[in-house]
Amino acid sequence: MKISTYLKLATMMFLEFFIWGAWFVTFGTFLGANLAANGSQTASAFATQSFGAIIAPFIIGLIADRYFNAERILGILHLAGAILMYFMYKAGTFSAFYPLVFIYMVLYMPTLALVNSVSFNQISSAEKQFGFIRVLGTIGWIVAGLLISFVFHWDSKDQVKEGLLRNTFLMTCIASLVMGLFSFFLPKTPPKVNRKEKVSLGTILGLDALKLFKDRNYVIFFLASVCICVPLAFYYQYAHDYLVGTKLPNAAGKMTIGQGSEVIFMLLLPVFFLRFGMKKTLILAMAAWAVRYLLFAYGNAGEGSWMLILGIALHGICYDFFFVSGQIYTDNKAGEKYKSAAQGLITLATYGVGMLIGFYVAGIVFDAYTTPGGITDWRHVWVIPAVIAAGVLLLFIILFREKGQAAAKTV
Repeated sequence: MKISTYLKLATMMFLEFFIWGAWFVTFGTFLGANLAANGSQTASAFATQSFGAIIAPFIIGLIADRYFNAERILGILHLAGAILMYFMYKAGTFSAFYPLVFIYMVLYMPTLALVNSVSFNQISSAEKQFGFIRVLGTIGWIVAGLLISFVFHWDSKDQVKEGLLRNTFLMTCIASLVMGLFSFFLPKTPPKVNRKEKVSLGTILGLDALKLFKDRNYVIFFLASVCICVPLAFYYQYAHDYLVGTKLPNAAGKMTIGQGSEVIFMLLLPVFFLRFGMKKTLILAMAAWAVRYLLFAYGNAGEGSWMLILGIALHGICYDFFFVSGQIYTDNKAGEKYKSAAQGLITLATYGVGMLIGFYVAGIVFDAYTTPGGITDWRHVWVIPAVIAAGVLLLFIILFREKGQAAAKTV
């Protein structure tokens, strides 16, 4: 791969995740401070991500894979996203804002698959080369958080009160415009499927991979993946709002520690596979979710600030050791014929169904422990996802029978 091609792909990945991190991390805080959204409204706004994940396969399977170059669709979607972001920046009520964020997420979620498609089309070895491209996405997310907290200070208590957190949407609008225009200069990625070839709904949704459910262990893993997304949703939906509420300085910037840990634990993942096997790696991830929420429940911005920072830093174990491990486990279980279908199915189940349930559960819990005066009992809010994660962990340990040695052979 030429250096010029790598730079284009790396820049693409940087912008893709900068765009997501530039508004999504502080989204919950914005909804409460600027639009006076309650728990159920916040849940509905976050759930647009899940609806986007559910709808995304149709856009990719029916359009990108059959009719148009992936880089062109990527450019069009991001240009449309820039327009929507500008109107989200201008929206003054939740009723005006919600339709915009819904449409935006339906358009944005397919771009996550499109940037992968453009990348894989240019590299000769995904195992050796893709990681060096994808890591720029994590760096883009980190840079967005650092800009918000340490350069513009939009998530400081005073600026949140003044409504300046709204500027994150304007920053995202500009980045989306740049990404949209830049996409048309990316390497050409033509459709892979003959447009005359018939395609079924089951193929688009990855239902061809349902044959994996003949394996009892995979069924247990699949259900655990859906269930663990419930506590995951609590983090995405309320972590920044909680950290700001505890008066932890530069919350968005400090949350980038989580992305930094992603990079570290991504590199450590092969070591854990070889030494402990798949089952123990997944168990460690689920245990980390429970520990993280207990740290949030009992930490504070004073003497207990180390607990909040440690809870953020556990994100690498929580995410990489479960979701990335799960993708690898699924890939090996699926076999050559059903690889794409299996990945589509697990993505639909987690980011679609699992996160959708999780966002609404988190909203219900938040409302239940928030007084009419707006005071939230955060300890109880965080203990509940800790209990859910611990419950999923316990059931997984009991029901998943694959031995560590056998699991290690699957990766």
